[in-house]
Formats: sequence, C-alpha cells, structure tokens
Amino acid sequence: MRRTPLEPGSPWVQLETTPEDWAAADPGLLATMLGQLHLVRAFEETVLDLAGQNLVHGPAHSSIGQEGGAVGSVLALRASDGVNGTHRGHHQFLAKVISYVTPELDLEALVPDDLAAVLRRTLAEILGLDQGWSRGRGGSMHLQWMEAGALGTNAIVGGGVPLAAGNAWAQRHSGTDDVTVTYFGDGAINIGSVLESMNLTAAWDLPLCFFVENNRYAVSTTVEEVTGEPRLSARGPGFGLASWRVDGMDPLAVHLAMTEAVEHMRAGKGPVLVEAEVYRFFHQNGPYPGSAFGYRKKEEEAQWRARDPLERVATEMIARGLVDTDAVAKVRAQATEAMAAVAAALVEPDPEGKPGTRRIRPELWPDTKFVDVGIRSDLSEVADARTAEAEDFAGSMVTKRFVEAVAGVMHRRMSTDERIVVLGEDVHRLGGGTNGATKGLVEAFPGRVLGTPISENAFVGLGGGMALDGRFRPVVELMYPDFLWVAADQLFNQIGKARHMFGGQSAVPFVLRTKVAKGAGYGSQHSMDPAGLFATAAGWRVVAPSNPFDYVGLMNTALAIEDPVLVLEHVGLYQTTGEIPEDDLDYHLPVGRAKVRREGSDVTVITYLSMVGHALEAVEQTGIDAEVIDLRWLDRASIDWDTIGQSIRKTNAVLIAEQGAIGTSYGGWLSDEIQRRFFDWLDQPVQRVTGREASPSISKVLERAAIAETAEVVEGLRRVTEGMGG
Repeated sequence: MRRTPLEPGSPWVQLETTPEDWAAADPGLLATMLGQLHLVRAFEETVLDLAGQNLVHGPAHSSIGQEGGAVGSVLALRASDGVNGTHRGHHQFLAKVISYVTPELDLEALVPDDLAAVLRRTLAEILGLDQGWSRGRGGSMHLQWMEAGALGTNAIVGGGVPLAAGNAWAQRHSGTDDVTVTYFGDGAINIGSVLESMNLTAAWDLPLCFFVENNRYAVSTTVEEVTGEPRLSARGPGFGLASWRVDGMDPLAVHLAMTEAVEHMRAGKGPVLVEAEVYRFFHQNGPYPGSAFGYRKKEEEAQWRARDPLERVATEMIARGLVDTDAVAKVRAQATEAMAAVAAALVEPDPEGKPGTRRIRPELWPDTKFVDVGIRSDLSEVADARTAEAEDFAGSMVTKRFVEAVAGVMHRRMSTDERIVVLGEDVHRLGGGTNGATKGLVEAFPGRVLGTPISENAFVGLGGGMALDGRFRPVVELMYPDFLWVAADQLFNQIGKARHMFGGQSAVPFVLRTKVAKGAGYGSQHSMDPAGLFATAAGWRVVAPSNPFDYVGLMNTALAIEDPVLVLEHVGLYQTTGEIPEDDLDYHLPVGRAKVRREGSDVTVITYLSMVGHALEAVEQTGIDAEVIDLRWLDRASIDWDTIGQSIRKTNAVLIAEQGAIGTSYGGWLSDEIQRRFFDWLDQPVQRVTGREASPSISKVLERAAIAETAEVVEGLRRVTEGMGG
C-alpha cells in the first residue's frame, strides 16, 4: 500500500507580528488605528450605558474587545471597497464609515464635525430614531451606508455572506479591482450559506474576503464543542481559498494579513479567508461578562482583557516614541467626550422619571405613518412605460409556443440592457436549460448567462447582492419552486425585506423565475405553487402569465421595476401556443391590471396561470354565465381591486380557482380580503377550488387527485349555482 501525503492547493499561513513589523509601521497608520480603536470603544461603551438605562430597544451586541479585527482590516481597504457584517457589527460599520469620512485621524483633534455627525447618525439608528441611517428601522443589527461602502450588517447568522458574494461579482464585472469583505463569527462558519458561498466565489474567482471573527463562543457554546477543527481558517483550503490565521488582539497583525489578502484579491486570484482570533469582553448581549452567566471563567476573561487591542497599539506607539501616556489619555478623553455630546443630542433628563434617569428626546422618534412606507418601489420608474394589450396591436402577429416567448423576451431585453445577467442551475447548457427557457442566450451574451452550483442559498443570495449593488439586474432561475425553501432566508429575510429594513432607500431590481410542475409527475418535492407564500411576504411582487403575449409584457415590466419580482411559469403552458407581435417585444403590461378573459353575470371566477384555461373550459362545459378574471398580478400591492369589485357588484358571487395545495394556497388570504372589501355585494361566501392538503404524489392517479384542473372548477361552479338557488 502506497501512501502519499497531500497538501492543500492554496496557501494557509499563520501570521504574527515581530518588533521589526511595529518599527516599520507607518506612524500615520498607527495614529489612525489608535484613534479608531478608541472611537469604537467609546461608542460601544455609550451604547451599553444607554442599554443599561433601557434606552436601547432590543439587543445591544457589544464588540468591546473585538475592535482590533475590524479596525485592522478596514484600514487595508479603500473607500470603494465594500463590507458587510453580522448582528455584532457596530465596530465593522464604524471602522468603514470613519475611514470614509476621515481616512487619517488627527490625534490632537480626533473628532471633526463631519465625523461627529456620522457617530450621531449611527447612535440614532441604534436607538431607532428618525435621523438614523435607515430612519430607525435597522437599529443595532442592520446598519447600512452604501455611499461609504457599508453594505449592511445582518441579524441572520451567515445571512449576509451570499449578498457580499453578489457585491464582489458586481465589482469584478464592472471592470474595477475593488474588493468586498464579509465579516462573520465562529458560529456562522458551519452554516450552509457560508460554505456554499466559499465554493461559488472560488469557482468564479470573485474578490471576496471571508473574515472570520473567532471569538470562541457562539452564545455560550465553544468552538471546540461544535467543530472537529477549531482552527477555523482550515475551511479555506478545502475550497481553494488562500487563508490567513492571525491574532485579532494585535491590530497590526490583522492589518498586515489583510494587506496581503487584499493584494491577492485585487490581482484577480479569487477569494480569501482571514481568521482573526478575538474575544468579546461581554456576554452575547448586554453589559455583563460571560462569567456572570457561568459559561466562562473570570480567569479566562482576565487573561484576554490583559491583551486589549487598544492597550497593544498604545504600548507599541509609546515604545517607538510616537505618543506618550498623556497623549493616549487625551485620545481616550476626546473619544468619550465626543460620545457624551452625541448622546446628549439624542437623550435628555426624564422629567417624569427618577432623578438621574434619561429618555429619548420625543421629537426624534420617527413618525408612525412611516411604518409601511418603502416596502416596495413607488413605480415611478415605469410611469412612462409603453403599455399595451393584445387587442391594441394592428401589426403582424405570429404564433409562438409559450417557452419560445420566454426565451425571446429575455433575448430582446438582454440585447437592450447590458445590466441583465441570468443565473441558475443548468441555464447555460442543454440548449436553454431544462425546458429551453434560456435558449440562445449563452451564445448571444457570453459571460452573462451563469450556470451555478447546486447551492440555492449561495446563488440566490449572490443575485440579491448584485441587485443591491445597483449596477446589474439579475434574473435568477429556481428550477422548481420547492427549492425556494432551501433559499428561504435569502428570498424572504434578505431580498424581500432589504428595501424596507434599510429605510426604503435600497432598490432591489431582482427577478426570480420558477416553474410550477403540477401534473408532470415530479412528485412532492418538485410540484408546489409558491404564489401563496410570496403574496404574503412583504416586499415581493408576483406575476403569473397565462399566455405568451402576457408573458412578454409582464417580464418587460418585471425587468423595469426596482423591486424583487417573482415570475411564475407553468410546465403545462410551455408547449401551448399563442400570438405575440412579430417585430415588437418591447411593450409592457401595466402593474396591477387584471384581464377579463370572459364576461358573464352569474359568478366571478378569479384565477391565474394555467388555471385560466381550465376555468374557461369549465365554463364552456357547464354553460354557466361566468365572468373569468385572469389576475396576472398576485401580490398584495398589485391586485386589481377595481376589476374584481366591478365584477362582484355584477355577479354577487365569487369562485377562486387555483391548482396548488390548500395549506399554502393563494386563495386563502384573497378570499378573506374579498369578503372584507365586498361583503355587502356577496350573496354567499366566497367559494374556492384548490388542490388537496397533501403534496402531489408520483403515482399518476394520486397526483391527479391532489391537484385542481377543469373538473374541479366545474364542481366549484355547480356549488356556486346551488348556493344561489340554481
């Protein structure tokens, strides 16, 4: 038996500073480093003080003790580089925005007015106030200032990592050598979205730094308890990432490692991983040490406190004669005085409380009317779009298969808008993906049709990061809707919430395509209709085309809107045919406009996607004079209540027809809303046609029994007729 030791294909090193490194360090760099460390520390102490007075609503995840990792790394970046971080992200955010506003700090005048304003806005955001970066919506865990390259901290452990990968993609493909750094902790290193993103960015050579702040504890669980390899930088070589392990309590060591990492990324050599061993001096949340909760020993805490990064930098600078103890004390005093002034601008003595207590200044709270503002775009971007219906076209029309319309409109839009990028599993192969929906695109638009690994969390989140960057319009395909559960964090917690969470300021031009495969024999895990889930998730718009003409117009509108849009397709429609203009694929269908497919007076049938055809067939079979409405737009903000209401006032009865399972159905919330809005016009409760409770089975007969088609609509129409005494 022959054994050959294997070595990783990428370098993995531990970096430590020497006295020579400190002697060679630029004095200006060290001065800025010392100033930033003290500003971050004083800021965090102020937050904890206010939290102790119950003035911080929600958690206060202090970064005290961990400042060296953030400050040391950010000082190796430039203003156009991007960073995002974690729920414990004050220090990461502050290091980036301080560097943006004051790249070099003057220790004699540490806090100029523009920097004081940044500190005030940051504290205001943490306190939930109107003058905060996101007008108080983001709070402590969602800090964003895009202008400064602070892309947003994130409360979902590991959730921001795929978004950072998208930002890195946008940087590289915009012709820059900018880089992105995503900060996360030892708890996130084992999360799928992080590991998926390591693989994806390595495969695509993206300039992303995975910066692991290893503070040894998730909340109270140690690294050694949950991983067989406590040297967390070992993850890097497994994915081909050049990796560094460094003492995070030594800010210069972090800076030197990060300088090498940034050089690697700017040279186009792909992503990197930096592990900084740090220590949070306090518990996961609040002003008490971990020993107060029994999971750490006081002796351990004392040992780490003796290695305080602020003390390390001050000691080295004093040894070089760059500062003396009085100068360091002055830096500390300026930082604490500046933060006292910042806090005084936001809080005041509480006239109704005990002596010495404070309250938020009442005039600084956001107006409660702001609560739902900015969930999605105001649609001004499509106000002047040319809209048209099929009957409006006098020119030549051609008959096309539905799937040809899908590929055709994407080809047209990609030829007129270089920002559009398509990504998903197998979209670049098989002559247009698994169904031909991307046929011809990879040949016509090289580099803009990206076949991804089977890692939905990573590539969906990467698309979200591209959208938030603003320079690209990703069109992401989920091969089947059931896969959204794998990427649910990115779709709902990240992409859907981003605009509102960050104050209504972040456009999210993101299109998600997926196909319903009910009736095609794909079983329980490939057949769901996701309309009901997305329609109840704030931030998303949802379109459901039932014919080729509508698909073209709805996709054009989806690609023009600055919101995430789900474009639903149905496998059963792909081979059906319909007319589209021969030479014009530039028209839009207006947002929020349903279509009456058949006028009638006995009952209003409300439906979408493939069920439009089934509803029309059912009406013909029964002879009931039903009015059939094709919703086209399904999300709460885009429902055409005018068309629905006009029909209900005429028919006084409603049947909602959909194919999906009853538990996650779209019609549940819709029927409730209809009965609230039009109760006085209804002569009976809203009737519904849905699939059964269970997901479809592989068996052909059981699958048919689990879904709704024409026969079920026929039965629904008869129920309505009986309810009217017919």
